[in-house]
Amino acid sequence: MVTCQDIMDVMEEIAPRHLAEDWDNPGLLVGSPAARVERVFVCLDVSDAAVAQAAACGAQLIISHHPLIFRPLKALNTAEPLGRRIASLLAHGIAAFAAHTNLDIAEGGVNDVLARAVGLSHLSAFVITAQAADGHTQSLGRVGTLEAPMRIEDFAARVRAALPVAHVRFVDAGPRPVRKVALVSGSGAEFIGRAAVLGADAYLTGDVRYHDAQHAAELGIHLIDAGHFGTEFPVVAALAARLRTLFAERSWRVEVVEDTAARDFFQVL
Repeated sequence: MVTCQDIMDVMEEIAPRHLAEDWDNPGLLVGSPAARVERVFVCLDVSDAAVAQAAACGAQLIISHHPLIFRPLKALNTAEPLGRRIASLLAHGIAAFAAHTNLDIAEGGVNDVLARAVGLSHLSAFVITAQAADGHTQSLGRVGTLEAPMRIEDFAARVRAALPVAHVRFVDAGPRPVRKVALVSGSGAEFIGRAAVLGADAYLTGDVRYHDAQHAAELGIHLIDAGHFGTEFPVVAALAARLRTLFAERSWRVEVVEDTAARDFFQVL
């Protein structure tokens, strides 16, 4: 019998909990480590739709990127969206586990998946979160290079085609060609200045505000906003594939189902 704890141990290999930022809340948020698991549902958000999909496919465990519970709960009101969602999970016997900033930082995690999706190679650390005595670093985001320089318009088009987005916004900071690119998945506009200091020609992230764009233009660095969802959702398929491989290596009969129905909350007219 494969338990929730067994699968959490596999997730510890993929995205060790110690990598997570101090403010984060990864791990098992609903359910019992001893629960039997025959099917896992992988998603970005534990939304009502994700819970319904997990229940419909008979999953006993949801593995998400964003934590279902982020701040301490003082009450569980089932008339509220979060309380209703937790009640639904309990009613269907579904546990909820999250790997958040630890999956952002981990090798092969969210940022590596994003970097490879948009054609970057020779990846290195960006915002260093820890550095071992042997020089090995852990970081939020990545810095990489394109196979050949291109115009910012062309790179923005490549990003749009590679990610699950209908559009991207970009700041054209001048005639500078794009070869070296820094990125942070999700929300990383606070690191525009660092990307410029490191000599990146362009910076890719999500959740960019007006004054963030102004800052990039003043620093002379191209900026692409591909959205929070767009820069993170590709990890769902990658994580599901990795879990299938690791389960097969252990001869576990645990099916992995990935969320293919999720869409960005933002739509464009």
